[in-house]
Amino acid sequence: MGAIPGNIETDQQPPMTVPLRHFVVGLAFLVAGVGLGIGLHLNAVPGLGRLAHVHLLLAGWICITIMGAMTQFVPVWSGAILHSRRLANLQLGLVVAGLSGFVVAFLLVETAWLIPFAALMLVGFWAFAYNIIRTLGTVEEYDVTERHFLGALGFFLLLTVLGVLLAVDFTVPTFSRIGVSRSGVVGAHATLAVFGAVLTTMYGALYQLGTMFTQTELHGIDHRLRSIEEIAHPTGVVVLAFGRLVAHAPASRVGGLLILFAASAFCLILARKLYEMQVERTPMHTRYIVAVGALALWIAVSVPAWISDPLTRDHLLGAANAGHLLLLGAIGFVVVGTLYHIIPFVIWVNRYSDLLGLEDVPMIDDLYGDRIAAIDGVLLGGGSALIVGANLLEVTGTPALLGGVLVGVGVVAFVSNMVLVLVRHSPHSIDRIVLGSFSPLRVHGSDETVKE
Repeated sequence: MGAIPGNIETDQQPPMTVPLRHFVVGLAFLVAGVGLGIGLHLNAVPGLGRLAHVHLLLAGWICITIMGAMTQFVPVWSGAILHSRRLANLQLGLVVAGLSGFVVAFLLVETAWLIPFAALMLVGFWAFAYNIIRTLGTVEEYDVTERHFLGALGFFLLLTVLGVLLAVDFTVPTFSRIGVSRSGVVGAHATLAVFGAVLTTMYGALYQLGTMFTQTELHGIDHRLRSIEEIAHPTGVVVLAFGRLVAHAPASRVGGLLILFAASAFCLILARKLYEMQVERTPMHTRYIVAVGALALWIAVSVPAWISDPLTRDHLLGAANAGHLLLLGAIGFVVVGTLYHIIPFVIWVNRYSDLLGLEDVPMIDDLYGDRIAAIDGVLLGGGSALIVGANLLEVTGTPALLGGVLVGVGVVAFVSNMVLVLVRHSPHSIDRIVLGSFSPLRVHGSDETVKE
């Protein structure tokens, strides 16, 4: 993709509808992805259903959520002004259109359609990356979160290029002509996506959120562990991706072990912050605790797998059948836990912050339903345990299907809880939040600016 013009209108932090659109659309992709996953267990999904399932959850739910969160909070955390509200709206429409067509093409096995839709996603993700990079370009010195975010954006740029090349190769075999195998490109693409873009973003955000939401600070060994993670993780991602691309087992092994070493360091940091927590526990903290346990277990089972054979497709995300442990148990619970605070926070700032001292206002955690949060926590936790256990023990049939159903119901409960927050407390209607981003008349919008 060519360079995006630099003479784009610069505006204040985006109105609250900008991140909320991303979050609501991301939740819709989450529901679709979980539903498709249950359909896969029932052998009711046509075509390349597994690829559609993975892209709905990763590109649709997690990555679109990341786009919304970075667009909203990078300007706030960094004390900068968002480079362009126009791009913040445009990026979502491009990614949604591209991903929707991409998933349909997988299900219908219309591989020629993959190319234009992959290109649309590339343009959307590059617009997002450009917007955030330009925003951070005004910051004089980067902190640990900003450094992670810049690294994650670089991985976004690389993985989308490989994604388009993979789409092209479906129709016009290309990789064999340059001496690279398709499996190698798939391995590099998955590595850059999961460990590069997603995990790097998660680490960077939790350095802020993990201390902010527990009212703690990094101290003592935390600083040394952070230094280890900051060096080992991005180095490991690059080395593992390159090793898989060229099918070089020693390089892949070193890269994989560096990623696991960095994950261990970060896991210890977050576990220490949760142990030292100075506030009352909320659904967000509970989900972070689950994520720490899942990440620790994923590290333990993946070390021998990546030592023995880091190139096999079964070990793409660690140990054989450990993908759900990482994506659902660790990353998924972090995203769900964070949304339990971020969505109510954005609503609260815009609806109630100006009323402080003038009348009684609810606390942020009063905006969502405690009972629904408890229910979805049990359902998501129990369902995830069944899925992960069935995968690790290689048990097929009922346990995995039951786990999928429990996760599906839990997702519906969680999404319902977040939608109720919007319906009951948002000054804007749901249709205005969601549809506004796709209307050319609302590119600039007139919403209130989110306050720091």
